[in-house]
Amino acid sequence: MSWGIELWDQFDNLEKHTQWGIDILEKYIKFVKERTEIELSYAKQLRNLSKKYQPKKNSKEEEEYRYTACKAFLSTLNEMNDYAGQHEVISENMTSQIIVELARYVQELKQERKSHFHDGRKAQQHIETCWKQLESSKRRFERDCKEADRAQQYFEKMDADINVTKADVEKARQQAQTRHQMAEDSKADYSSVLQKFNHEQHEYYHTHIPNIFQKIQEMEERRIVRIGESVKTYAELDRQVIPIIGKCLDGIVKAAESIDPKNDSQLVVEAYKSGFEPPGDIEFEDYTQPMKRTVSDNSLSNSRGEGKSELKFGGKSKGKLWPFIKKNKGATPEDFSNLPPEQRRKKLQQKVDELNKEIQKEMDQRDAITKMKDVYLKNPQMGDPGSLDHKLAEVSQNIEKLRLEAQKFEAWLAEVEGRLPARSDQARRQSGMYETQNAPSVNNCAQDRESPDGSYTEEQSQESEVKVLATDFDDEFDDEEPLPAIGTCKALYTFEGQNEGTISVVEGETLYVIEEDKGDGWTRIRRNEDEEGYVPTSYVEVYLDKNAKGAKTYI
Repeated sequence: MSWGIELWDQFDNLEKHTQWGIDILEKYIKFVKERTEIELSYAKQLRNLSKKYQPKKNSKEEEEYRYTACKAFLSTLNEMNDYAGQHEVISENMTSQIIVELARYVQELKQERKSHFHDGRKAQQHIETCWKQLESSKRRFERDCKEADRAQQYFEKMDADINVTKADVEKARQQAQTRHQMAEDSKADYSSVLQKFNHEQHEYYHTHIPNIFQKIQEMEERRIVRIGESVKTYAELDRQVIPIIGKCLDGIVKAAESIDPKNDSQLVVEAYKSGFEPPGDIEFEDYTQPMKRTVSDNSLSNSRGEGKSELKFGGKSKGKLWPFIKKNKGATPEDFSNLPPEQRRKKLQQKVDELNKEIQKEMDQRDAITKMKDVYLKNPQMGDPGSLDHKLAEVSQNIEKLRLEAQKFEAWLAEVEGRLPARSDQARRQSGMYETQNAPSVNNCAQDRESPDGSYTEEQSQESEVKVLATDFDDEFDDEEPLPAIGTCKALYTFEGQNEGTISVVEGETLYVIEEDKGDGWTRIRRNEDEEGYVPTSYVEVYLDKNAKGAKTYI
């Protein structure tokens, strides 16, 4: 089956059909483009939906996500975010592998089609020109034949007329011969042009047009194959993300299966447990006896009518009547005394942890300034050591203030932990990283507090002191261990480490980073096990290992 043979006379229809084929291809490109826009829009809406229901930072919502059911919901939001990402992948792949490729192919197809039909029109024009030449030669031959017949008839008439002179007859005869000769020449020319036209016509219908139409047929079949491949790619791009989407859905199922109602119930207990004992039985008050009635410490009326005297005995009766006491609606006391014991303990422990972190931060800053001052002392050209004294004094004052604040809260914490029922050592939260110098003050505060049964206790403060001493003792040995590498660095410039504690590097050299710049402008590096020191941070380009312990990520 060949268009050149079967459709030799359908030039115009083939031109329309191939244009229709290009229109179909462009329509398919438009369809895929709109599909990618839908995928992007859907992915954007999913991301916005996931973002909308994400817990806000430092809000009450964030605390709610301690519960396993809320964690499962949060996992669902995160998985939906990944799910949206796969739809973005579909859009990107369809754009790059279908839309862009087909758009380029359409341009090539249009150029090829234009070239083939240009050749076809050129062949048509050539055969039409040959046909016009044939027609012209034929009309000239016909005209010359008629003129020769008229000249012959005129000669015969003049030759038969006796009144005509011999000269006129001779003239008529010569005219007739001339016309006959012209007719013969036209006949020969017409025969030659006719043979040429027949040859050209045969070439046109059996060679030129079949070849052109065959190329057009091949072009059209390639277009059809290309559409088929694109449709297949369209399906494959969708299928490629199915495993990942399946993993997202599996993650949601796994999150649902991780929901633990018992654990959530325990979290509720930890969140709202007051630490008080339930009220005891109210004693019967016999008003029939004339003797003075003894009012029970557990009496509700006693707590209302004789509240002033009850304050002396504080702990016991107030603890038992906690459910009936109204909450203070004023400002929150600094020691959180408005909270139940268990909740107060948690708040105080949280405050102590925050203060300890701030103290550690200030101590790191003090160490950095001290290190910088030492560098300035050894290298006066780098800066004035005296300029750092004010900052160093300010940081030291801040540390002292924070330590006093921490000791105050630790004293309150020791009081609360002394009042709470006995717990296991593992459950008891320890505090006091920085109270070794002022441990007696903590003990004195604790000695003035009551235990639930009215006795005094020093166990908590003593235990804290032992913990602190053990911690400081361990830290002295930890410093002797070699620091692990937390990344690598590349020397941007050559540095001559002539002072103690510095190390020389050569431009382009790669070394290990064992301590980041803590604000003093120096980074600690290591070349080998025995060779390490500080170099200016501006002289190196640091690449931290995100998985290394202690490494920080900078954005």
